[in-house]
Amino acid sequence: MVKLGTNLLTSGKDSLDLETIGDIFSQIAAIKSSDIEVLIVSSGAVAAGRESLSRTPGKGKLQRGTVAYRQALAALGQPQLMMTFEQLFAKHDVEVAQALISRGDLQSRSRYLNVRNTLDALLSIGAVPILNENDVVAVEELAGEVYGDNDRLSAMVANTVDADLLILLGDMDGLHTSDPHIDPDSELISTVNEIDDTIVKAAQGPHDLQGSGGMASKLDAARMSMDSGIPMVIASGRVENVIESICNGEEIGTRFVSDVSRRESRKRWILTGRSEHRGSVAVDAGASNALKNNGNSLLPIGIVSVSGPFERGDIIEVTEIDGTTIGWGLASYPSTDVELIKGENSKALPDLLGHYYGAEVVHRNNLALP
Repeated sequence: MVKLGTNLLTSGKDSLDLETIGDIFSQIAAIKSSDIEVLIVSSGAVAAGRESLSRTPGKGKLQRGTVAYRQALAALGQPQLMMTFEQLFAKHDVEVAQALISRGDLQSRSRYLNVRNTLDALLSIGAVPILNENDVVAVEELAGEVYGDNDRLSAMVANTVDADLLILLGDMDGLHTSDPHIDPDSELISTVNEIDDTIVKAAQGPHDLQGSGGMASKLDAARMSMDSGIPMVIASGRVENVIESICNGEEIGTRFVSDVSRRESRKRWILTGRSEHRGSVAVDAGASNALKNNGNSLLPIGIVSVSGPFERGDIIEVTEIDGTTIGWGLASYPSTDVELIKGENSKALPDLLGHYYGAEVVHRNNLALP
């Protein structure tokens, strides 16, 4: 997961920096050729919208500084941003796809799974998803519906897709002991293993009015990322071959290292199903063996009974026919659907249900065994 900051994309101006963006996309295309899947969280829509606004005949009717003004800039800039991205990636024969996300999309169980499934599908066909917070509807006045910046968004989506690495690229070369714009003796912190008071004190707000994040929001993203077991790097996007170098493990910027693995972190969450599961499914001997010994997903054909109710995205218990617990996992379908498809081949699901959320009732990545 690569997050691109406003200052990097615009070079501090009101128009997109095509040279910098082109260079970054060349790096992304290069690592994609090594079979590494890449998602991008992009800022810059509001900044890009300022150029579009300057060409509109009624630009004087918008009052600067208002929510409506920012919303209009985001709406005007988003098409320009995506058109630029599409054209630059096309030079490398890479397709892009846009996804606008708000906080509610990841807090709702069913919408969370919809986001995950969509992004997984896009990655499976070799496309690069371009994500951004939905600034047109997610504004400060809508309490609880705004991230405030794309740093936190990138960390939450990285957790959603089980990313191996989160890279935040901007115009800063990492986290320093103090604000380097003010303190000439400030030093770069190369590695952070724990976010303690010293690290919190070192993180400051944005040093200009162009971006919305700054180091404070990047620290919030680091907390989320570390809690999810995902390493995160803050670095300057202007360093030559910065993405490739970071992926190769070179010491660039500030790397936040988690003391838990992604598997351990996710497993701990799913294992709350010991006491909080909403329902259960019992499986036959073949499915039980596949789950316990082969690391397979739970397919509907192996399910013999359903106990509910539970909704799509709930944690459910998976048991033997005699009730012995096998594990817990996130249900891809509600109990009413599972009741209809139990014992059936996955290929029959679209016809039986009229919709399709995947071949698995519980995907192996969403299954935790005791």
